[in-house]
Amino acid sequence: MALTGRAALLAALGSIPVGIWDAGWTGILAVNAPLAVACACDYALAAPVRRLGLTRSGDTSVRLGESADVTLTLTNPSGRRLRAQVRDAWPPSSWQPGTETTASRHRVTAPAGERRRLTTRLRPTRRGDRHADRVTIRSYGPLGLFARQGAHKVPWTVRVLPPFTSRKHLPSKLARLRELDGRTSVLTRGEGTEFDSLREYVPGDDTRSIDWRATARQTTVAVRTWRPERDRHILVVLDTGRTSAGRVGDAPRLDASMDAGLLLAALASRAGDRVDLLAYDRRVRALVQGRTARDLLPSLVSAMATLEPELVETDARGLTATALRTAPRRSLVVLLTSLDAAPVEEGLLPVLPQLTQRHTVLVASVADPHVAAMGAARGDTDAVYEAAAAAQAQAERHRTAEQLRRHGVTVVDATPDDLAPALADAYLALKAAGRL
Repeated sequence: MALTGRAALLAALGSIPVGIWDAGWTGILAVNAPLAVACACDYALAAPVRRLGLTRSGDTSVRLGESADVTLTLTNPSGRRLRAQVRDAWPPSSWQPGTETTASRHRVTAPAGERRRLTTRLRPTRRGDRHADRVTIRSYGPLGLFARQGAHKVPWTVRVLPPFTSRKHLPSKLARLRELDGRTSVLTRGEGTEFDSLREYVPGDDTRSIDWRATARQTTVAVRTWRPERDRHILVVLDTGRTSAGRVGDAPRLDASMDAGLLLAALASRAGDRVDLLAYDRRVRALVQGRTARDLLPSLVSAMATLEPELVETDARGLTATALRTAPRRSLVVLLTSLDAAPVEEGLLPVLPQLTQRHTVLVASVADPHVAAMGAARGDTDAVYEAAAAAQAQAERHRTAEQLRRHGVTVVDATPDDLAPALADAYLALKAAGRL
C-alpha cells in the first residue's frame, strides 16, 4: 500500500493519525476523518495488482546500434478499472544513456476485463543477451490518494548481435571476386586454380598459358584462362584471450576481429568456399561448422553475439590442437589475434610449424590508430617522448610480423576501420595466386 503525494499533502493539513507505507518507509501523518474515509475508499477501488495477466511478444534479436520493440500485453481480469503506472525494467545496457526513465515507464488505463499493449523500445549499447527484469505496477484509485503496488516476473530475452559495419565493403569485394571467378580472365596459375576457357593470345600474356594443341587446330594462338577453385575450406579462429579485451577506440579488439571475420565469411561463401568458426582462449568458446551458404552468416552472428574477452592468457598449444582437429584437411586458417611480441614469441611461434605444415595460415591483428597519431606528434617535450614510445612500439610490432612471415604466414595488420577490407583483400590475393 502506498500513499500518493496528493494524499500526503492533504494529510499534513489533518488531525487524525494514520499509518502509511511506501517503498519500505513507515511513517505517521495526521488526517481528518473524512480524508481517512476517502483514502480507504480510494484504496478499496484501486484494481488489484497481483491478479493482472502479463505476457510478452516482439523482437528477439537486434543488431548493435539498432532498436528492438518488446510488447507487454496487460490483461485486467478484475471488476475494477485499472489506472496504473508501469515500469518495464531491463539491464542498464539495454538503453542509450539518459533514456531509461522515458523508455521504460508507461501510463495505462484498462477497464474491467480488457487488455492493453505497452511497447518498450530498447536500444542496446553492448552485444550479448539482454534479459527482462521485473515489471512493477502501481495501481491508483479513482481519487489518486492511495495506490496498490506489486511486481511480476515476465521473462523475455533479446539477443544483441554484432553490427557487421564492414558489410558496406562487400559489393566492391564481390566485384573483385567476379574478376577472379572467370568473368574476367585470370592468367595466374597455381595449386588452387582450375582451367576455365580458351581465348586468343594478346601481347603481354604469359607464354606458359599457350595451348599448343588448340593453336595447331586454328589460325590464331590460343591461351588458357584459369579461375580459382571453389569448395575450399576456411577456418576463422578468434582469439578470445586477454589481448582481445584491449580497447581500441570505443570497442574491444575482439569486436573489430569479429567484424573482419564476418566480411571474410560473407565473401568466401559467395566464392563457393566453406567457412567454419572457432573461438578459443583456454577452451572452446564458440564453434560453428558445416553451415550452408544461406545459414552461415546468421549462425556466425548468433555465435559471436555472446562472446566476451576472457582475462586469461590464450593457450596457444590448445588452440593449435583444436584448429587441427577442426580442419583435418588442407585449409586456410585465419587467426585473428594480437601482434604483441610476448604472446606471439612465447605462445604462437613454437607451435606455428604444426599449422603451416598442413595449412595456409593468415594472421590478422587490430592496430591502434592512436599509436600512429602519437608517432607523428611534435611540438613539446611530452610530444617527442610520446613519438619515441610510439616508434618503439611500431618497430616491435613490425619485427613480430616479420618473424611470422619467415614461417610462411601472411600477416594483415590494420586499424579497426581498415582491418575487414584488408583481410578480404588478402583472401582474394591468396585465391588469385592459387594458394588456397
